[in-house]
Amino acid sequence: MELSDNTKNILGLHLPTDPRWVDLAGISLEAILTDHAYCEQKAATTCITLIQRYSDKEKLVYELAPIVAEEWGHFRLVLNELKKRGLKLGKQRKDEYVNKLIEFQKKGGSPEDRLLDHLLTMALIEARSCERFKRLSENLPDAYMRNFYRRFMESEAGHYTLFIDLAETYLDKKLVRKRWKEWLVYETDVMKDLEVRGDRIH
Repeated sequence: MELSDNTKNILGLHLPTDPRWVDLAGISLEAILTDHAYCEQKAATTCITLIQRYSDKEKLVYELAPIVAEEWGHFRLVLNELKKRGLKLGKQRKDEYVNKLIEFQKKGGSPEDRLLDHLLTMALIEARSCERFKRLSENLPDAYMRNFYRRFMESEAGHYTLFIDLAETYLDKKLVRKRWKEWLVYETDVMKDLEVRGDRIH
């Protein structure tokens, strides 16, 4: 899968990653791999939570079930990469990016509002992860690590579209698109406010 540099058209994101981030990530390989591992772990557990919460929605259950296995497989791949390099899985850190997204979710709204925001939150996380993995796959000095991150980039792109598709399956498409635009504007502001750090995926 080839992703254009025009991230706004491909992923909808309004703000590309600061180029300094890749340089910092390359310097902090143990830290970035540690954070990546936990991101994959949290993606798997979040999908499990969505399945449990929306068990009445058959398509969601059957579409997310293999994603759980895939994300856990990614966690193991990153864990093995740490071990192979003689690096340690560090402590899980607070994910400021994800926590800021959760703040934007509608609280106390209808069940449909909550479902929509849960799915769009996941779509946005996957889209940003895809964009970050693309940067790593193109700009890390180590050819092996560029290929390593290319496989994750391709996977996250598929996940991003899946969550949008699920939202449009269960909710009015016009509502989904309207709310998605609001999410994209909000995420841009979040990215502008976050410190550029090479020890985290987001």
